[in-house]
Amino acid sequence: MENEIKIKVKDLWFYYHQQPVLKNINIEIESNKITSISGPSGQGKSTFLMTLNRLWENIPGTKVHGSIKINFNNRFEDIFHKSLPLPLLRRKVGMVFQTPNPLPMGIYKNIAFPLKLMGEKNRELNFLKVKSALKKAFLWDEVKERLSQDAGVLSGGQQQRLCMARTLVLKPEVLLLDEPTSSLDETSGRIIEELLLELKKKCTIILVSHYMDQVKRISDNRLILSEGQLKKYQNMEEKLG
Repeated sequence: MENEIKIKVKDLWFYYHQQPVLKNINIEIESNKITSISGPSGQGKSTFLMTLNRLWENIPGTKVHGSIKINFNNRFEDIFHKSLPLPLLRRKVGMVFQTPNPLPMGIYKNIAFPLKLMGEKNRELNFLKVKSALKKAFLWDEVKERLSQDAGVLSGGQQQRLCMARTLVLKPEVLLLDEPTSSLDETSGRIIEELLLELKKKCTIILVSHYMDQVKRISDNRLILSEGQLKKYQNMEEKLG
């Protein structure tokens, strides 16, 4: 459905050692769109991403006020409520970081690792899931003959797509990306952009990026985070320059 809302953020405050980083954020994020977040460095863009899958809970001295509700199975669920198990939330809301972080193991085992954590033991089914994830990440044709090879030998762009495939193998409904192309060359960055445009057909994407050309190329909705405030602008060409 066009303009369907996937995420509702209401009265969200985030504190680090009593200091507010995010201040009274109220925003709705559309399903199957790429929503970009830009703004000055050190303003809390990565922090906002971490509130969406509760990754902040691993950081000492942090706390959150307000609510974040995500539409799962046609029902909005409060992600901070104890009724929503944290492992389930992080399967549904996947995250890819700025620097690729392949595990010290083979290419296939990297992608299959989340399935192993879930207790999936059907080897044939797991292979099909890994293959599908690598195809979604535009990586299958490049690695299908060397799946047992250590993932560390891949190029930077390939490693980033590997990390995306590892997230996609669980079929997340929301994909969080924190500067996914900042450490890549232009060619690799464009491949990632093409990948995101394809992925938004099946999931909702929230992209932190400081590349304004990239934001303009692939974003459906554009947000600015500054001084703890997250706002949506209608005319980003004027605001971003």
